[in-house]
Amino acid sequence: MPILVTGATGNVGRHLVGQLAAAGHRVRALTRDPDAAAFPDGVEAVGGDLADPSSLKAAFDGATAVHLLSSHQPANEPPGAGEVALAHAGELLAMAEQAGVRRVSVLWTGAQGPVEEAAKQSGLEWTIVQPGNFMANARLWAEDVRTEGVVREPFAQVAHYVVHEADIAAVAAAALTGEGHAGKEYTLVGPEGLTVPQQVAILSQAVGREIRYEELTEEQAEDRMRELGMGDEDIDFIVGWNADQANEDRLAAEAADIAAITGRPPRAFAQWAAEHADAFR
Repeated sequence: MPILVTGATGNVGRHLVGQLAAAGHRVRALTRDPDAAAFPDGVEAVGGDLADPSSLKAAFDGATAVHLLSSHQPANEPPGAGEVALAHAGELLAMAEQAGVRRVSVLWTGAQGPVEEAAKQSGLEWTIVQPGNFMANARLWAEDVRTEGVVREPFAQVAHYVVHEADIAAVAAAALTGEGHAGKEYTLVGPEGLTVPQQVAILSQAVGREIRYEELTEEQAEDRMRELGMGDEDIDFIVGWNADQANEDRLAAEAADIAAITGRPPRAFAQWAAEHADAFR
């Protein structure tokens, strides 16, 4: 019986699909455009939109476990416009139960929302996966690095415990396929606290050339996000999250043991930088 992965082409979803398939599980990958997606051999691609529960009947049918996102990027919205919490969360979880799903993992985006609450109130074995800052966020620097050799970000002194998206996927895979994870809320961080200048230095080494760091003021950072089409609520959340060293330290103190859950130590930022160096050249 298949495991359904929603957000299958996203930062975490594509790793989850690959890890589950490599481990020999039947995988069903949900995407809005199956014809445009590339998945490993044997993965079943299905079309559907989480914002439209009526489009998901075939995706849920026969699945034994489901990986759910807690938010989505609305169709026809420009990049950077921000994600919104999934509506109809209760309907989604009810559809999953009726289809025979027994387990669900939920990937949050920074706050408990309707999907998390619906999962907890369902009859499913649920696990909430709560990562801090993704290493993949560094890809937002790629164009400026390629064209100008520079990274511009605020809050140079704040150390972030950035986590590799493959480690997030590995925790979700363990929850979907193993025992002992039901009813758990796993906070996930990377193995080391790194400021943005330290991340830039590691990226410079991976790319093989110097990358400069220029610190933005908070106001400059906010203006840049507005130019990308972000709303004030999203901007306030992102700025507040990235400026708060106490929050980073709290996440690190509360973090689950990725090695104990997945059987391998969490990946360092240097590994991520080496894997993605070509995007910055």
